[in-house]
Amino acid sequence: MSHAPHAPRHSRPEPATRRFLEISTKQNSRTDGSEARALTATKPWAYVSSLDGLRGLAIAGVLLFHTGHLDGGFLGVDLFFVLSGFLITGLLLRETSGTGSVSLRRFWARRLRRLFPALATMLAAVTLTVWWLERAAAGMAANGEMVRTTLSDGPWVQLHLINWHLLAQDAGYWDAFGQSRLFAHLWSIAVEEQFYIVWPAILLLTAAVIGSVIGVHRRRDPVVLGWAVILACGLLAVLSLTLMILLLEPADPTRVYTGTDTRAFSLLLGAAAATEPARLLFRHLLQLLGRAAGTVTALLTAGILTSWFLADGTDAAGLFTGGLFAHATASAVLIGLCAEHHARPERGREPLQAVLESAPLRWLGQISYSLYLWHWPVIVLMAPELPGLSGWAHTSVVLGISIALAAASKYLIEDPVRFRAGWARGTTGAVVFAMASAALLALWLLLPQPAGPQIDVTRI
Repeated sequence: MSHAPHAPRHSRPEPATRRFLEISTKQNSRTDGSEARALTATKPWAYVSSLDGLRGLAIAGVLLFHTGHLDGGFLGVDLFFVLSGFLITGLLLRETSGTGSVSLRRFWARRLRRLFPALATMLAAVTLTVWWLERAAAGMAANGEMVRTTLSDGPWVQLHLINWHLLAQDAGYWDAFGQSRLFAHLWSIAVEEQFYIVWPAILLLTAAVIGSVIGVHRRRDPVVLGWAVILACGLLAVLSLTLMILLLEPADPTRVYTGTDTRAFSLLLGAAAATEPARLLFRHLLQLLGRAAGTVTALLTAGILTSWFLADGTDAAGLFTGGLFAHATASAVLIGLCAEHHARPERGREPLQAVLESAPLRWLGQISYSLYLWHWPVIVLMAPELPGLSGWAHTSVVLGISIALAAASKYLIEDPVRFRAGWARGTTGAVVFAMASAALLALWLLLPQPAGPQIDVTRI
């Protein structure tokens, strides 16, 4: 699900990215003294292939959870959150260090190109499919209630507020899945989208405060900016954890599990790990551990995965009073170590890195966004009773279909729009986005609702 920009090596940078690199190079060439040393304190993290492997692990956990094979697999979503905070903040900090500011317009335009095409395609395809199945009376694949919830949930997905919509309807997280709401899984996409809207503005404000307090030139210093971001992340993360503890309802923790305010700490801990001071810490830690670094990183990964086997949904002891926070912290440290190790190829390739960089796991991570979008509707519409399969046989069919749809989405929709479609940028892109959004809105409002259940009043 983590869908921050993390393109393969062969992908061409977007025009905005090329312009940023040119500006950054010119400005860095004019700096001298301490500012120049600060701006070149560490080389920027490039594409880190092992992080795609971590995304592959995260989506595998979620898939196993939703198919009933791993009770704690939902923690893969937490790993996605940390990865998103880390990758997005790394991009924003590099832009701020290079230009002294963040172009919110360009940032949000890149997010739209990355996320909207696949999401809009899935929403339209699933909605029309379930509506047609109900109209065709295609057995138990779809029913009137499923169509009604799909049409009512759709606009909130489009507005990236589906998590709050489900909470307002008192739709418990686990109950929502039991009721087969086709878009219930998109609560986590909504949390990330809300973060993408708010967090760049907070970083921009942080840089402005630094400029006004200690000088405009210092806001481009990655160390100074990094410490300010760590302070902001720490304060907001502690506030988020406090809200989770205070608002927790043990009988149904849905509010604290899907609320943006109570889950923000995962994204914020990932953001803190992307700062320059954190990078220096990870580098020193690797130097201190020496040859044992690979073993320690492997043990950390094993500990995170073990928690997925031990956690049991709402019954997991301490999960919402610090357990999720600890999991996110461990994930942030693991991500930072993987990224810093990748930046130091002289250290050699360690066993964990080899596993995370294996082609199948990296590919799974690269399609993880679309795979997350598609897998739950496929699970719902391919209920075990329909194909006459159960257990791992049913899981294999469901995952096979989901992976095929995700791959088609990536290669036929996402990558072309993201890297090659000139029309997706500038004014033309904005017009196309507005037209597609209007078409989706019309789908939710104009598609005929199924008739409600008939009641024979003569028998009352």
